[in-house]
Amino acid sequence: MKESQKYLINLLNKNDTVVIALSGGVDSMVLLDLLIKLKEQLNLKIICAHVNHGLRKESNDEKEFVQEYVLNHNLEFEYYKIENYKNNKFTESEARRKRYAFFHEVMLKYHAKYLFTAHHGNDLEETILMRITRGSNLKGYAGIPIINKNQYYQIVRPLLYANKKGIIKYALDNNIQHVEDNSNQDEKYTRNRFRKQALPFLEQEDANIHLKFLKYSEELFKYIDYINKIIDIKIKDIYINNKLDLDKLNKEDNFIKEKIIERIIENIQKDNILNINDKQKIEILKLIDNKSNKQIDLADGYIARISYNYLIIEKNTNSEEFKYVFDKIFQKDNYKIEEISSSNEKSNNIIRLNSAEIELPLIIRNVHKGDVMSIKNLGGSKKVSDIFTNSKIDKIKRKTFPIICDSKNTLIWLPGVKKSIFDKDFSQKYDIILKYTEEKYE
Repeated sequence: MKESQKYLINLLNKNDTVVIALSGGVDSMVLLDLLIKLKEQLNLKIICAHVNHGLRKESNDEKEFVQEYVLNHNLEFEYYKIENYKNNKFTESEARRKRYAFFHEVMLKYHAKYLFTAHHGNDLEETILMRITRGSNLKGYAGIPIINKNQYYQIVRPLLYANKKGIIKYALDNNIQHVEDNSNQDEKYTRNRFRKQALPFLEQEDANIHLKFLKYSEELFKYIDYINKIIDIKIKDIYINNKLDLDKLNKEDNFIKEKIIERIIENIQKDNILNINDKQKIEILKLIDNKSNKQIDLADGYIARISYNYLIIEKNTNSEEFKYVFDKIFQKDNYKIEEISSSNEKSNNIIRLNSAEIELPLIIRNVHKGDVMSIKNLGGSKKVSDIFTNSKIDKIKRKTFPIICDSKNTLIWLPGVKKSIFDKDFSQKYDIILKYTEEKYE
């Protein structure tokens, strides 16, 4: 535990605000104790965030234990219970997304600098071995980093320097109370099988094998950081508006192709722990080579497909009919339309309207068969389907593309594509300005 303590001392500064993901298990309770021992010395503000996954009858008792312990130590307590799962079926990936979304809210609420999780050295071993067995990419094989940084805060795992035996010994020596999760013994879970069968053999060979895995992990992350710097430069040139230019991609070496695809998926699926496996990567490369119309399913409801010589990786959106009355702001999928007070922009992403010339309220809906719009500066009307074709709007994207019409169903605007005769120039009278943005994955 000395290495973990040393790491915390070197990391933390006076008056830091930190959040700890506190399950009540021995790992997180030991980590909390390490922080408490530094609390007075550094004047730390410690917030304990507890998640009830709603899966076991003991969960409510564990919440009560954690809350009482936290309050007795004069710390802040934040609680979240996952009430339901998609299709009423628990999955690790969904639970993780919801858990970290809660942690994110807590971090922002308290303006915290660090989020501490109790991943330890044996967790790192299990993760690396599982990913080698399953197949992954370089980042997957590296396992769990000691620290992750984002634009808001840092996620830190100081117990990676310790193994389970060391954690349990520390808990016994310091009389640290904790709860036991019996599901950690159930060998129907892959991780538990690795924990109970593979790790004891490795520890027989070297009692500190977790530190060897940690060194292996840190070395791989150094290579990953270097490669990503190179790949990010290339991505800026060939991945524009969420589309990967296949002509430019195919000029690259196969290794660079793979890394570009992995990096794009990683950026899009920020919260997914699997990123992309070997099978999916091979399927995407085949898709690129054949320029097939086949759609490939990825993790977290994402798909990969080819359109107009571009590879598109996106959320598999529902193409059902939609219709909304516009009220200041509209957001759906990665589209956003909002009313703004002023703008100097003249592009198709902005439209200026005179409310006296249209029937309010404005309506946002998807395209209907036979839709036509009177195009500005054209002197006539044109089918929306032809406008989409001429503008090379992806056929699948057209199904969920939001268009603007007034309450009499007169088409006003194809956001980002074309404006109607109702659009006003700066010199003309207008009292409504709408702005369209589409989220970019970069």
